[in-house]
Amino acid sequence: MSEKLCYISNKEPFEYTLSVVSGKWKLKIIYLLACMGTVRYGVLKKNIEGITHKMLSSQLKELENKNIILRKEYLQIPPKVEYSLTEKGQSLMPIVNDMCTWGEKQI
Repeated sequence: MSEKLCYISNKEPFEYTLSVVSGKWKLKIIYLLACMGTVRYGVLKKNIEGITHKMLSSQLKELENKNIILRKEYLQIPPKVEYSLTEKGQSLMPIVNDMCTWGEKQI
């Protein structure tokens, strides 16, 4: 079959999207925040099987730097930090929902 499958002339938007969500953990973090709303670090860590502290911290920082998640720190003892999706992060939900729909059909 010699049909052309991709008509996109500019791959930059695709590459940007991949930079935001690529990797083993970022979509899992986004999915959990979408499902659970605002959550603390420990809740994320507990719900992402196999992720290390270092990896979760770095992935959260990357998502925060891309304005996908919001990190809210409360100045108290012990320190309290909560994470939630930003409006930009919530705009990824149609993609995540499509992935879930595709997965349901394939299982």
